[in-house]
Amino acid sequence: MADEAVAARAAEPAAPKAKEARSPEAPPRGGGRGDDRAKDAPERPDAPEPTDTSDSADDEAGEREKERERAADRFKDRTRDPLTEEEGEEGPTDAAAAARARREGQKLLSSNRDLIGFDRSDIGQVHIGDINVRLDALRSGLLMRDGPVPAEELLRIRRTHIEPDGYVRLRRALEARRLLVLGGAPGTGRASTALALLEEVTRAGEGRENSERVRRADPARGVRELATQVAGGTGGHPRGTGYLLEPALDRPGTLPPDGMDLDQLASALAEQGSYAVVVVSVGSAANPLLAGRYGAICPPAPTRELVAVRLRQRLEEEHGDPVRSGGAGGPGGGDGRGPRDGDGSRDAGGGRDRNGGAHRDRGRDEHADRDGGEGRDRDSRRSTDRDRDGSPDGGGHGRRDGDGGRDGDGGRGRDGRAGRDGGRSGDRPGRGAGPDGDGSLSLLLERAAELREDPEVTEAVGLDDLRPAEAELFASLLAGHLRGTVSRAELLSGCRGLAAVQAYEWFAGVDRALAAPPPGDGRTPVRSGTAALFHPVAFRIALAVLGGASHSAVSAAAHLLTWELSVQSDPDSTPARPLFCDDPEADLALSRARPADGVVDVAGSEVTGRLIFYRGSALPAAVLAELWDRHFPVRAPVVRWLRLLADDPRPQVSMRAAVAAGELSVRDFEHGYAELIRPLAEAPTPRRRVFAATALDQAAGHASHRRAVRKVVDNWSLHGTPAQRWTAAMALGYGRCADSMDDTLDTLAEIGVRDDGEQLAVASLNVVRLLTLPECATVLRRLAAWTGHRREEYQDLALVSIVRLALTDVDEVLDDEPGTPLGDRGDWPLLLALAATRPELTGKLADLFWTALNTARSRDVALDALETLLRSASRKDGRAWTREGLAALLPALTAEEQDRRRLDWLLRRMMRDQDRPLAEERARALWRLAVPARQRRSEEEESHG
Repeated sequence: MADEAVAARAAEPAAPKAKEARSPEAPPRGGGRGDDRAKDAPERPDAPEPTDTSDSADDEAGEREKERERAADRFKDRTRDPLTEEEGEEGPTDAAAAARARREGQKLLSSNRDLIGFDRSDIGQVHIGDINVRLDALRSGLLMRDGPVPAEELLRIRRTHIEPDGYVRLRRALEARRLLVLGGAPGTGRASTALALLEEVTRAGEGRENSERVRRADPARGVRELATQVAGGTGGHPRGTGYLLEPALDRPGTLPPDGMDLDQLASALAEQGSYAVVVVSVGSAANPLLAGRYGAICPPAPTRELVAVRLRQRLEEEHGDPVRSGGAGGPGGGDGRGPRDGDGSRDAGGGRDRNGGAHRDRGRDEHADRDGGEGRDRDSRRSTDRDRDGSPDGGGHGRRDGDGGRDGDGGRGRDGRAGRDGGRSGDRPGRGAGPDGDGSLSLLLERAAELREDPEVTEAVGLDDLRPAEAELFASLLAGHLRGTVSRAELLSGCRGLAAVQAYEWFAGVDRALAAPPPGDGRTPVRSGTAALFHPVAFRIALAVLGGASHSAVSAAAHLLTWELSVQSDPDSTPARPLFCDDPEADLALSRARPADGVVDVAGSEVTGRLIFYRGSALPAAVLAELWDRHFPVRAPVVRWLRLLADDPRPQVSMRAAVAAGELSVRDFEHGYAELIRPLAEAPTPRRRVFAATALDQAAGHASHRRAVRKVVDNWSLHGTPAQRWTAAMALGYGRCADSMDDTLDTLAEIGVRDDGEQLAVASLNVVRLLTLPECATVLRRLAAWTGHRREEYQDLALVSIVRLALTDVDEVLDDEPGTPLGDRGDWPLLLALAATRPELTGKLADLFWTALNTARSRDVALDALETLLRSASRKDGRAWTREGLAALLPALTAEEQDRRRLDWLLRRMMRDQDRPLAEERARALWRLAVPARQRRSEEEESHG
């Protein structure tokens, strides 16, 4: 061992030598007490013979040996895993999977987002700077009333609607069958697409001269009543009318129309030369409709193009339209094709002109047919428009990227690529530039493209894709900031509010429909209303809590929560739980979720699984904040549900739920502590107590609650029940529940030595967990001090921690991601990983492990641990494993002759092991790692090479 390590040990205060225990630091290496080696003397041919041969000495030695064995058994019991469910259980716990699940859960919920950055007392209206955007008017279903669609709205749709992929296919289906059932998630622009389809087909049909040719149908009447109205002409509507119907299928007891109802409506429409689009939300109720001959899915509009059009529109509103004023600058200007609209496209924005729509449609359809269908519809339209306008820029498009324009405006070039370089390198002025070519609008668009890509803005938005209302607000914020009316802080706050608005819309008035009367069509409902009503919101809550877990785990948790919500809503009824009505694709669409292939921890192994995430990092925290801050009655069922998740044996479920429970407690610590943390901290099972400790640590991660959490942990450590002290020890192991590392170690020591070491196992485990933190050297110094303490309990705490350090893998206790020195050695024993990555600590680590090897009660367990370390030098296939760590540790551990003799004996025993014999060449390699050539004795050379 290093000289400085020996000197440091000698300077420590000596402990009195107990009857069966040697002083941990007193004897020099090789000079240990004889009784420490007596037990193994018959197995060690080179061990010295006992010197005392008298009968009394033999009896005394026998008693000491028995006492030593009892002490060794007690010590071994303290090295067991404290996380096992029942005392005496030997099965391993999946601590590594738990650590990974906690880390992944924290990534989804620790973005420190300001979820209340704007006034949510009137969430339907956002006012930032001089921007006033009403969101309720854009919300699905709120404008669905019986009556004609105003001409102004149809004109706005024609000018600004962004056609989704497959738009041509949808229009063809409507023209062919007269009826289209259009499915999509609320807020994705499905109603706007339906209006755009109806406006286009009726403009070319029999109702082209009718100023009220597109009408909204009352959603309460349903498909059957609409068919009767159209067939009988009772509404006085002229031929060629287009109808938009959005039936309220989400009301409890409401049954979707069947195939015969749809056929009857299609027949009536054909007789009147009319059209109808029925808009439904994807889900179990609407799936039969969407799977039929009239059904189709409406893809969402592309986010980049949507924001680009809205942004250009906002900026042009400020600067005016030079083309409307007679200017002719810029590409595509003054070509005689009619006035442009607010987004820089012609009157029929989105790529359609008012008088030539049919001609362009024929050309577009030809391109679509030639290209082979839906996947190329949009590219075909672009190609046709370029040919028609005679300009590579396609000056009349409503479809742009980046900053709202094509090549010259920083958007896509002909190769379809988007990038900021294209916007800055364009030499042509923007389409909004006046004849003097000052290019002020072009410069604003350029700056807008850069601002959109600003990492801080992107993080503040926190959504992978924007829906139409969100794009409207985002474009307004960007334009306001560029014009100087919205500050940087207001811009970021407004961007953070997008996810909060989405969460509000998901939960506002969900169960209001329970009070609605049953349908008046004479049919009897055949399915329970509450389960179907609550399942979508339950799935969103489950995804916020368990995001990144397997899809099956999230879905199962959602069904548990659906049950709890249904019972809370109607305690006198047993809610029906449909078994074959799940639609995974609908769950994804309704919750803005995405699947991803990944790995799932199962019984200590990683297997491939289908994971699920929100489409945006801001949504999990926004959902939890909305749930906890605005919907107090839902807290009781959610608390019961979280307690169920705390009992789940899968770490991917229980640890993620614990992290979410900590975040909810931060939003109302009084409630979270009383209903979640304290009851689970007093639970009889370790799994629930780990849940409580993890939730406490998550709350301690917030500066606003750190002091309160530390007070709780301190009180439990001093005055709590045994279960509370156990929980406090687990919380301290994360390193954030005390004021300093010294305070953490002091508290762990008090827990570990109390009541004759009743909690010593869990205290030692959390001492080891602290060794992965930057203050590792402080922990090692404290361990060295405990080995020389006068009380045996402190010595045992140190010895158990040292042995556990050798037996614990890095990924069982590490919070770091792979890519760090320790994170890249996840399957290494922590002792060897520290020796390899922190060479300045090698001497201290070797000193501590040498102490465990030379103490009677810990020697057997420490030898077994050393054998485990030696066997980890290389993998079964011969590849190097922990050889680097052993090369650093073994020379310091075998600096004296007695230590080398012990290693020689252990290698011999491993080679003679009948179950797992160590190969001779591996034994030689290990010996050479530990002992320099000049220190090897001849008989050892003969054995180990």
